Amino acid sequence: MANHKSSIKRIRANATKRLRNRYQAKTTRTAIKRLRATTTKTDATPLLSKVISMLDRLAKKNVIHKNKASNNKSKLTKFVNTLA
Repeated sequence: MANHKSSIKRIRANATKRLRNRYQAKTTRTAIKRLRATTTKTDATPLLSKVISMLDRLAKKNVIHKNKASNNKSKLTKFVNTLA
């Protein structure tokens, strides 16, 4: 257990940030699955912009790597473009 006041606070802050990061990452993964389940381009297009925004936010905050976000965005855009 930490002894210094600042390290105790840091542990609390890290736990809060960890929970927030996990929530945001899980929400993004769920949105990606929902996007992949769509069958029409008209349904997928608004979802794609929301998912891209979520991925950019996660990459900016270093929750996921920027290249992973870029790869996901590319694959999802290709997927939406192939829909009829």
